[in-house]
Amino acid sequence: MSTSWTVVDPSTAEPLVDVALASLSETDDAIAAAHEAFASWRAVSPGERAGLLRRFASVVDAHLEELAGLEVRNAGHTWANARWEAGNVRDCLNYYAGAPERLFGRQIPVPGGVDLTFHEPLGVVGIIVPWNFPMPIAAWGFAPALAAGNTVVLKPAELTPLTAVRLGALALEAGLPEHVLTVLPGAGPVVGDRFVTHPLVRKICFTGSTAVGRTIMAGCAEQVKRVTLELGGKSSNIVFADADLAAAAASAPYAAFDNAGQDCCARSRILVERPAYDEFVSRLEPAVRGLRVLDPREESSEMGPLISARQRDTVRGYLDEVEVAFAGSAPPGAGFWVAPSVVTTEDTSSRIWREEVFGPVVAVMPFDDEVHAVALANDTDYGLSGSIFTRDLGRGLRVARSVEAGNLSVNSHSAVRYWTPFGGYKQSGLGRELGPDAPMAFTEEKNVFIAH
Repeated sequence: MSTSWTVVDPSTAEPLVDVALASLSETDDAIAAAHEAFASWRAVSPGERAGLLRRFASVVDAHLEELAGLEVRNAGHTWANARWEAGNVRDCLNYYAGAPERLFGRQIPVPGGVDLTFHEPLGVVGIIVPWNFPMPIAAWGFAPALAAGNTVVLKPAELTPLTAVRLGALALEAGLPEHVLTVLPGAGPVVGDRFVTHPLVRKICFTGSTAVGRTIMAGCAEQVKRVTLELGGKSSNIVFADADLAAAAASAPYAAFDNAGQDCCARSRILVERPAYDEFVSRLEPAVRGLRVLDPREESSEMGPLISARQRDTVRGYLDEVEVAFAGSAPPGAGFWVAPSVVTTEDTSSRIWREEVFGPVVAVMPFDDEVHAVALANDTDYGLSGSIFTRDLGRGLRVARSVEAGNLSVNSHSAVRYWTPFGGYKQSGLGRELGPDAPMAFTEEKNVFIAH
């Protein structure tokens, strides 16, 4: 029997709509229908499949403002972020529309015949999407998976299902056959777990916490099921004394507080070379205080609320343990608001330094030299992202090669780009998403030898 979930506007704490949650039997039915649709979808010619994905992108583009508006209300994202996110869905679809006609195999020289390789789709792919970036992370999974000829069942987070449900409807409007992309709002222990245990689901893509990722990985091991995991982060922003300190300090709040810090790529640890430490902190304070934390429905808002009362209380729990050096503002009244906050510390064992807070909190620590900076940056179980600020590009490249993280930028806080690979080291994940090779991760490579 289906149940429902009340979706709440995090900026007001007011209910928006009730969404039906799929039951176990409904999940099984959806997976079976996706498996049945797979045979015909994989047989669609590459050019026709590419055309369908381009039409899907065009329909998303026509509904960009609608999708962005849903995310502003459902997830508390600012208009600027929400428009970028809806546009990213469109752009991913257009980018991976080029893949069906480019899933090249190889002819490998062998004696006695001809050897050929083929990239064949896996079947049904289960995608489990988090609540922090519901639209783009969904597209990062379904666009390359569909391009490679797979069918997709997608579970959005209970907190933020609205854009995923709408994207599922837009896929049908664009002409994708029924059951090729199925959106199943549901509870993790019901729908998500069934993706893991169902033998017809050939791969899981999961983005979320490291703790849940470990459980999913263990479950997939039972069937030797493929899995891509994009998990937590505790990324460093390393600022050397020779850097443009004004630029580094001005940009640091956006790297830490974008989406209210609910970003696994957030540069939530700022490492500053000791001779520049005082100047950097003095420049950081006005940048933080000047951040426009407003109702996300206001076009000028730069940071919205946290997603839920639970997440707000978790972040406040971290702040209660420490002395806040300075903080920005947050709207009064209802909603799940926490002001952007800065903590200074030299205690590498503190929770706020070691754990992923997933809120608008950044910790600042001095370092002595390049070796010390790399050691501090790598002293974490995570390894997803990071930034390095220096005028010495040789040093920038050295440090980028030394920091154990999958995505690094020098003199910037580079956003995730759909045309470059994304993923983490260590407990930040397994596998890579995006970039030109992403469709290959949704295929089996088959080798065929033909004797002369």
